[in-house]
This record gives sequence, structure tokens and C-alpha cells, in this order.
Amino acid sequence: MPGRAILSRPKSERPTVFDDPVFAEPWQAEAFAMTVALHDKGLFSWSEWADALSAEVKKPDAASDGHDYYEHWLAALEKLLSSKGIAGKGEVDELAAAWERAAHATPHGKPILLENDPGPGR
Repeated sequence: MPGRAILSRPKSERPTVFDDPVFAEPWQAEAFAMTVALHDKGLFSWSEWADALSAEVKKPDAASDGHDYYEHWLAALEKLLSSKGIAGKGEVDELAAAWERAAHATPHGKPILLENDPGPGR
């Protein structure tokens, strides 16, 4: 019928790319969610975020195939938080080290809790 819009394609014509996972690793989804949550709290605007992420992915060491995209995402988030005085690199690194120690100190199958961190040098 002329002028009639087709609102959906038959299932066989739909792209299968939507079946692929969006994130390759759980930490990528967590970094994405953290970015959205921090924006929602008003800590930065989307244009600030876009500028920070763009600066990272345009670096000469960025992989041409984009496999390191979320590493740049995380670097952009860390730099943005640091530039706003929310969390400096040293603070982020200390907290990451504490979580790593807590993970090593936690028995297999138990939840990893920051209070399980035995402290530096242990």
C-alpha cells in the first residue's frame, strides 16, 4: 500500500549484532555505570565527559581496533575526577590497592569486603 510505513522488519532481517555482549568484562560495565551515576549526581556534565573521553581515545597509543576503549574510559574518568578535586590519582590508586589486598585476603566463595584489607605490606 503506497505511503504506508513499515515499523518493523521480519526477525530474519534484523541485525544479529544486538546478540553480542555490550561489555567484554564486568569491570567495563561497572566503569560505565559509575560514570552515569556520577553524572546523575551532578559531578560533571555530559559535555565535560565527552571532552575527557575524547582526549583519551585520541591519544596516539590508542588501539586502532578499539579493544582498549574502556581502559581509556577509565583513564578519562580518573582524570576528570582528579581535575574536579573529587578523587586524586593517589587516592584512587590507594583504594584500588586496598581492594586488591582485600580480594587476596578473602576466602574463595566469600564476598570481597574492603574491611578484609589487612593493610599495606601484608
